[in-house]
Amino acid sequence: MADESTPSGSEGIDPKLAGLLCYLLSLVGGIVFLAISKDKFVRFHAFQSIFLWVAFIILVVVVMFIPFVRWFSWVIYPAWLVISILMMLKAYAGEKYKLPVIGDLAEKNA
Repeated sequence: MADESTPSGSEGIDPKLAGLLCYLLSLVGGIVFLAISKDKFVRFHAFQSIFLWVAFIILVVVVMFIPFVRWFSWVIYPAWLVISILMMLKAYAGEKYKLPVIGDLAEKNA
């Protein structure tokens, strides 16, 4: 019997695995799963991974063009990696963990 928190996917892939892949396969993975999945759990993680990538890209661009905060770039990459791994683990565990700000946006759009 399927767990209520993670309904079985109609795409032939476990929703928990699909959620993990949204983060693992970068921006493209989020877009692909958003396009092919109707599962709310998968769509939530697809949107959240897309928003996480967009925020990361914007932050990197801003830091690269502002000389006095360029030193901050060494913190961005490890922080993004830790957040991405945490989100992969949460998705694979079947949790709908919401990141601040982008989690609410993802939930609205899913």
